[in-house]
Amino acid sequence: MNQKFSVIIRGMKDGFPICLGYFSVSFAFGMEAVGAGLPVWTALLISMTNLTSAGQFAGLTLIASGGGFLELAVTTLIINIRYTLMSFSLSQKFSSAVSRPIRVLLAFCNTDEIFAVAMGQEGKVTAPYFLGLSITPYLGWALGTFFGAAASGLLPSSMQSALGIAIYGMFLAIFIPPARQSRPILLVVLFAGILGFFLSLIPFLSSGWRIILCAVAASLFGALRFPIREEETA
Repeated sequence: MNQKFSVIIRGMKDGFPICLGYFSVSFAFGMEAVGAGLPVWTALLISMTNLTSAGQFAGLTLIASGGGFLELAVTTLIINIRYTLMSFSLSQKFSSAVSRPIRVLLAFCNTDEIFAVAMGQEGKVTAPYFLGLSITPYLGWALGTFFGAAASGLLPSSMQSALGIAIYGMFLAIFIPPARQSRPILLVVLFAGILGFFLSLIPFLSSGWRIILCAVAASLFGALRFPIREEETA
């Protein structure tokens, strides 16, 4: 029992830097959620049951604009579908002692950053370690949302606007470094940006469907124009 507890603590320590990053981004989400008319408890509930930054911000935009359920479902599915592939890979990293029901429960916290840390561990990943690795980021995401939502009515509008750009900074930090290192990624990003601009000119096309069309079209463009050949992955 003591050994399992020490493994959980080690996982929590490894997840603490992720916790700090999640807190700042979810703080911005909490403020935007309240600004969009949602109560504090609803913003907190969204973060506690989703744990996906891009999906939550996109979903919030659709909720605020009165988007339909189908539009919301398809948008979040496309944005978060990468977690399916990440879970396939992570399942190979788990110890054989981790049962299937436990794997399903732990998959809830399989975010980009948690996945990267878990895959970087030497040897197999145990359930206690992954649980500890997930606890601190989850708490950071939930607490950041709560404090951001609660502080939304207390902060001046100028500070709210400044903090509201945090999510855009996060997105820039995600795609700029790989785009600078990879020409195919750069071209796919430019393709998506140009397509998104022209789609924004169509008045009857909502923001949710623009995201869907851009994501699908950019993915097809990248797959057809820059295919990864089998010998490259061997």
